[in-house]
Amino acid sequence: MVSSRRAYLNARIVAPAQGLDGPGGILIEDGWILAAGPKVTRDTIGAAAVTDCKGLLLIPGLIDMRVFTGEPGTEYRETLASASVAAAAGGVTTMIVMPNTQPVIDDSAIVDFILRRARDTALVRVHPMAAITKGLAGDVMTEIGALKDAGAVAVTEGNKSLVNANVLRRVMMYARDFDMPVIQHVEEPSLSTGVMNASESAARLGLSGIPAMAEVIMLERDLRLVEMTGSRYHAHQISSRLSLEVIRAAKAKGLPVTCGVSIHHLTLNELDVGAYRTFFKLSPPLRSEEDRRALVNGVADGTIDVIVSGHDPQSADTKRLPFAEAAFGAIGLETMLSAALSLYHSESISLARLVEAMSSQPADILGLEQGRMAPGAPADFTVVDPHLSWTVEDDLLRSRSKNSPYEHRTLEGRAVETVVAGRSVYAYAR
Repeated sequence: MVSSRRAYLNARIVAPAQGLDGPGGILIEDGWILAAGPKVTRDTIGAAAVTDCKGLLLIPGLIDMRVFTGEPGTEYRETLASASVAAAAGGVTTMIVMPNTQPVIDDSAIVDFILRRARDTALVRVHPMAAITKGLAGDVMTEIGALKDAGAVAVTEGNKSLVNANVLRRVMMYARDFDMPVIQHVEEPSLSTGVMNASESAARLGLSGIPAMAEVIMLERDLRLVEMTGSRYHAHQISSRLSLEVIRAAKAKGLPVTCGVSIHHLTLNELDVGAYRTFFKLSPPLRSEEDRRALVNGVADGTIDVIVSGHDPQSADTKRLPFAEAAFGAIGLETMLSAALSLYHSESISLARLVEAMSSQPADILGLEQGRMAPGAPADFTVVDPHLSWTVEDDLLRSRSKNSPYEHRTLEGRAVETVVAGRSVYAYAR
């Protein structure tokens, strides 16, 4: 009988949750990790097939906490299958999908549909977030306990803010009792009617602006409700220095608060909009360079917990339009890791901190067993060449939509093999 054991040796293992950062290997069997670290060598693995990593990085598979797909309802934008192919190529082994579908993921049957569909078609793991309110209408609360039992990992309105404070208060109370994270897109909608950051750049371009205060006002209101209820709360994407200060103060008070930032807001700024380039039209909008630097520092010092791709596929029909009329959103599954490595190469954020923000910390927030390299953990990991350069072009991207803000840009570093449950789901063709 052929052994199902496999070892990946001669790697630099970076797994912050296990305190690993140095030479070593990983031994897996039947989809689970048996051992990881410097003691995994040819002399200790027994009868196992061997992959020589040749000194490349070996990191836990990335967990992307903010992925929009078009399934069900708008599959022309993205399916679970096509998103999973892009994810695997980007080193992402777990996608957390948003409820903004048609129909909305707002009851147990649709959660079950997503999970079954993912098992049948996706290369990587898929976990859905469920809607906070029925139909994302903002008034009638969904059945949080039933949604959790069905497999939802959190509740959110996705790319919308829940404006009704009384509904959110009741949601937080129920979510607290079920230990369900409440995830909020923090933008006060009546202040967010513009199309880019409110600034001198917007004035020069003749475009209406969205002030950072729209984010701050919603965030501060939500945190007052957290104080009232004790609910676990996560701000999905913050984009400004002011919001970072609010989060830092909330954590200092001991509130059960976490937050994320998209890789786009860490590596791009409002000047990238340039000549009305709609692939840079995001929600929240790209802010100033001062804001970008503050966000980078926030990740580096741990105030910002999670980095997400903000993957939001849009068709050419909704992006190849005048800037004011184009849809918000950019894809990011396949480029998140490579773009994040640019922050490591520039010595802005340590490699261990980047890996932590894209693996073990999302897992901790959502209560997942992935994101770590410990014996007994799922064998989800990625081999990364941090110096492999590649140019982002439409014909190379696996996503069904092609609205990448890194289009035509050369990035340094990428996944060369992605493993999910011990099975290789992507290998880079050199």
